[in-house]
Amino acid sequence: MDPSELMHLAIEKTQSGIAAGQSPFGCAIARGDEILAVSHNVVWSTNDITAHAEITALREACRTAHAILLDDCIVATTCEPCPMCMSALHWARVKTVFFGATIEDAENAGFNELTLAAAEVIRLGRSQVQLVGDVMRAECVNLFDRWKAAGGAAY
Repeated sequence: MDPSELMHLAIEKTQSGIAAGQSPFGCAIARGDEILAVSHNVVWSTNDITAHAEITALREACRTAHAILLDDCIVATTCEPCPMCMSALHWARVKTVFFGATIEDAENAGFNELTLAAAEVIRLGRSQVQLVGDVMRAECVNLFDRWKAAGGAAY
């Protein structure tokens, strides 16, 4: 699957999440041409601070794949993974993570980010996950503006 196609799915899911009152983060996971998961952040609706888009997508993908290891999968996430999400992606052994907006973009939108870049988590943890940024970045950053216009509140 083309990373841009996968990112489009993550963006669409983020938009539906924003419409449902959730924060502006989405994630999609594919194995070859098979979509295993498309999810958005559900922290507010579940009262679960760990329910970031990557985590909810990993949960769904693992259920779909009937496996905890997703080593042949690619991930598209609308924002650079936080340290928690990057660690989970590492533990799932995904092949490549493509992201749009950066941690700095999320921080500028008002989110309480740990300013530890996903690339640094990978380096320090000696992870084999490949990380590719700037995939549809403008469209992903725009999700923060849509979220703010909808009256969203950061956490």
